[in-house]
Amino acid sequence: MRAPDRLQHAVDRFGLPAVTVGTGVVLFVLLFLPVSLVFAEAFGGPSPLQSFRDVLTDPFYTGILANVFADPLAVGRHAGNVAAWVGGIEVGLFSLTVSLPPLRKGLFGFTAWQALLSTTASVAIGLPGAYVLARFEFPGRDTLRSLTILPFVLPGIMVASGFYAAFGRNGFVNWLVGLVGAGPFNLLETNPLFVVILAHAFYNAPLVTRITTAAWESVDRSAVETARSLGASRRRAFRDVVLPQLRPAIVTGALLTYIFTFLTFPIVLALGGLELATVEVWVYDRIQRLQFADAATLAVLETGISLALTYAYLRYEAAQRAMGGGDGPEREPLFARFDAKRVAIAAYGLVVLVLFVGPLGSMVVESLTDGGGFTLKHYAFLVERQATGQSFQTKPLPAIVNSLAFAAATVLVAVPMGIVVSVVTTGGERGGSGGGGNSDGRGPGRAVVETLTMLPFAVSGVVFGVGLLRGLVFGIPLPGGWRFTLTGTIAIVAAHAVAAYPFVVRNVAPQLAGVDRRLVESARSLGATRTRALLDVEVPLVATGLVAGAAFAFAISVGEFDSTVILASDSASYTMPVAVERYLGRRFGPAMAMGTVLLVVTAVSFVVVGKLGGRVESDSRPGGGRP
Repeated sequence: MRAPDRLQHAVDRFGLPAVTVGTGVVLFVLLFLPVSLVFAEAFGGPSPLQSFRDVLTDPFYTGILANVFADPLAVGRHAGNVAAWVGGIEVGLFSLTVSLPPLRKGLFGFTAWQALLSTTASVAIGLPGAYVLARFEFPGRDTLRSLTILPFVLPGIMVASGFYAAFGRNGFVNWLVGLVGAGPFNLLETNPLFVVILAHAFYNAPLVTRITTAAWESVDRSAVETARSLGASRRRAFRDVVLPQLRPAIVTGALLTYIFTFLTFPIVLALGGLELATVEVWVYDRIQRLQFADAATLAVLETGISLALTYAYLRYEAAQRAMGGGDGPEREPLFARFDAKRVAIAAYGLVVLVLFVGPLGSMVVESLTDGGGFTLKHYAFLVERQATGQSFQTKPLPAIVNSLAFAAATVLVAVPMGIVVSVVTTGGERGGSGGGGNSDGRGPGRAVVETLTMLPFAVSGVVFGVGLLRGLVFGIPLPGGWRFTLTGTIAIVAAHAVAAYPFVVRNVAPQLAGVDRRLVESARSLGATRTRALLDVEVPLVATGLVAGAAFAFAISVGEFDSTVILASDSASYTMPVAVERYLGRRFGPAMAMGTVLLVVTAVSFVVVGKLGGRVESDSRPGGGRP
């Protein structure tokens, strides 16, 4: 047997098991081990459970629930307190005011409350965008859809700077309202929580839009036409036929948004500080004060809550998984006529302009101006730093090259990891006849395993970063006096892959669950190995999910900051987000210029990925790609 044939045979026989083992090793070293080192702090004291009791019974952390945790068996007293609180509600019969007794939320309560407000805002802003992208055709639609992933790459500190520039006293918003004789307003001082919610919507509304658009484009058009032919009005057909098909995607986007905003950190810290502290901000503050035991206790409780939310999300997704995809509604020209619907779309476009273009545009303006007006000196500083900077200084070009190289490598690692996890977690729910997945064969045990594989969703960036620092960077003691350390390029790519592979799984697993199992069994009966059946039968059928997952992985790698700044061994391995942060601490103008470069480079990259995804989607359809 020739060497190429032997290599092919080895790949066919051992490829999937080898990738599975490699995925397990990466997850253990880069995820479970660092997180367990942080959690060990919470259980390492003389009385481990006492630290949890101290937190749960402290009104600062749990608000009105502190008494419940302190004496959970006193049901009567707790019920009386609730009745007294409800009895204190005063509703004005002839006014719009409602007077409520003070409600002490506590740190966890406020975190949950702001996450609820942020999720509501994200869904309310994201759904109209999905409607426009799914139902209308207009120039630049595909490009705009590709750019919905752009907020994922922006470092939180840069977005916070953009919101300062947009919503400050001399910002874009005040200029806009000044055109109609209103203002000026300073929302950052008068209502910082509102600005934080808008910033969260800036990040997460595009996620809701992207998920819901994909679902809307897969609506069964024939079912809608059948309902209309039976006399249903357009509104009734939407309510009874389209909305049930969209509901899983809407709930999925809302749950993901809630998880992300529950774990929020940089936006709240930058825009609200400790006055609007979430659990994550307080964990960071405890770490800054070297109170690791308190930080670890809060991190364990926070992760437990987010894991429960992730479990609920996965169970719901499995129960509501669509039975099959349709060809979606026909898109109508957006500018074909002028009516009330298009006026509403124009008004929505103005909101999008303020919320999304405002902060980004303000950042670009800041990179091109100073106190005296237009200038290119901030970009000249970047060119000068690249040409004459010392080796220890942050140079722009290596940061750009590193970001793109790390992102490409992350895709190569995260996509196989995502495929392996998808195969493992959907093994018992493959479609039997091409009609779609079957969630009946999926028990709670499999959902628990899937929840653990989605741990990057549930573990905060601060906890993950501290775990990497205390584990891989400081080193893990080994027998014989050795220490295991891991930094540099390999560690950065692996950490990015760990953060990104869940998004590959969420795009691939639903499609993989819908693959007709008999196709795989037929390939196996003809002599194909499990690896060959996966590569030749299943992967081509889930190509669109793979491209979407790869786009998310690319975006997350480009925008990843926490693990990169910890694992980068020197300035030569810095990325664009790290360069923005380094400049921001010293020179605001060059930081905004570097942020603008980040925007341009990543926007071009996502447009290219979007075009590639469109070609793959076309080629994966019956007859697609043929002359």
